[in-house]
Amino acid sequence: MSIEEYGHQIVEFVRAHEAWAAPIVFALAFGESLAFVSLILPAWAALVGIGVLIGQGELAFVPVWLAGAVGAALGDWLSYWIGAKFKSSIAGVWPFTRHPDLLPRGEAFIKRWGVMAIFIARFSGPLRASVPIVAGIFGMPYWSFQIANFTSALLWAAVLLELGDVGGYVATWLWHAISKLWM
Repeated sequence: MSIEEYGHQIVEFVRAHEAWAAPIVFALAFGESLAFVSLILPAWAALVGIGVLIGQGELAFVPVWLAGAVGAALGDWLSYWIGAKFKSSIAGVWPFTRHPDLLPRGEAFIKRWGVMAIFIARFSGPLRASVPIVAGIFGMPYWSFQIANFTSALLWAAVLLELGDVGGYVATWLWHAISKLWM
């Protein structure tokens, strides 16, 4: 199944079962932000699609947004905890065994950007998968990490859901504009 088909099925399920919107968005955002899992779970497409449903008035924004933000923040928090708990033994686990440069590059990225690395990583798939665990491994201060983590999660969830909302609006506008040209 392609990423597009996967995302479409989730969006259609949420459309048919509104009550599941927040728990599904929570789970998708959690998986998308959890180290290692985020590399195999491309949830962003489904999250943007669910944003289209919000834009169409089928779902309320606030509960879905908060569910996505909390899921994303908890995924990064768990990744940070894993890094802090297991430290250098993480280097012996996939994907770090296949890409041994990830840890030194992650450390350099965090040293260069500090707490802003958490914000930057939140909006970049490859970085989102590794920066929180690297922050834990190399001892970024806990509260600095958590403040950046939760703040960036609130912003990230809003941006993804609004991308779907705006994208749905633009697609509808284009459809109407093209239809008028042909009629």
